[in-house]
Amino acid sequence: MDQPQTESKAGLISGFSAYFMWGLFPIYFVATRSVPALEILAHRIVWSLPFGLLILLFRRQIRETLAVFAKPKTLALLALASVSLAANWGVYIYAIQIDQIFQGSLGYYINPLIYVLVAVLFFGERLSRLQGAAIALAAAGVAVLTVYGGQFPAISLFLAGSFTAYGVLRKVIDVGAMPGLMVEVLVLLGPALAYMAWLWTNGDMVFGRELRLDALLVMAGPITVLPLLAFAFAARRIRLSTLGILQFLGPTMQFACGLYYGEPFTRAHAVCFALIWIGVAIFALDAYRASRRTT
Repeated sequence: MDQPQTESKAGLISGFSAYFMWGLFPIYFVATRSVPALEILAHRIVWSLPFGLLILLFRRQIRETLAVFAKPKTLALLALASVSLAANWGVYIYAIQIDQIFQGSLGYYINPLIYVLVAVLFFGERLSRLQGAAIALAAAGVAVLTVYGGQFPAISLFLAGSFTAYGVLRKVIDVGAMPGLMVEVLVLLGPALAYMAWLWTNGDMVFGRELRLDALLVMAGPITVLPLLAFAFAARRIRLSTLGILQFLGPTMQFACGLYYGEPFTRAHAVCFALIWIGVAIFALDAYRASRRTT
C-alpha cells in the first residue's frame, strides 16, 4: 500500500473514532448526572488543560500556542470562539441531564445544514438545489415537532447555532486545531476556576465526595480532547466530503442512546427525524457528487 493510501486509511479510522467518541457522550453525561451541569462544564475546561498540554508537548506545538498571545486579533476571535464552545458544551450537558437526548441528537443533525445556510447568507456561497431541498426538509421537521408535537426544539436549534458559530469563527482563524483549543481552554480557565472556588467555599462542590465520581470528572479532560485531536488528524488526511458524511455517525449514536435510556419517542419525533434523515441523505449525496466533480 502506497503512502497516500496509508494516510487516507489512517485519516478514515481517525475520523470514525472521533465521531464514535462523540456519539458515546450521552453515556458519560448520564453517568455523571448527579453533578450539576455547570460544575461538569467547569471540570471539562479545567481537566482539558493538563491533558491538552501533554499533547502539545508530544507534538511540539507549545511555541505555536504561545505565539497566539502576540496576535491580539487572533486572540480576540479565539475568545469569542471559546464562548460559543462553552455555551454549546453547557447546553448539551444540561439537555442530557433533563432527558432531552433526542433534542441533542437533532441539533447535531441540523448543524451541517445550518452551516450551509450561513455560508450562503454571510459568505456569498451558492446554494445548490439539493442543499436547498435538504434545508427545507430540516425546517419542515422542526415545524412538525413544534406544531404537531407541541415541543419547540429550542435546545436543538441552540446547539446547531452555537456550534455553527464556533465553526465559522475557527474557519477564519489561522491557527492549528490543538493550539487553538488550548488557547480557548486558557481563556475559559479563569471563570471555570472561579466558579469551582465559589462552589467549594459554599460547600456545594460535588467533586471530592466520591472516588468513582471524582475519577469520572477528571476523565472529562481526555474525553474532551481526544475526539478533537482525532478529528484534526482526520481533517488533514481525508476529503471534506468524506468527513462530512462521517459527522452523522455522532448524532445517530446519540439517537440510539436516547432509545436505550427509554426517552419518550412520539409520533411527532418520528416524523421530524424522518424528514431530517431524508434531508441528511440528500445533503450527503450532494457532498459526494461535489467531490466527484473536483477529482
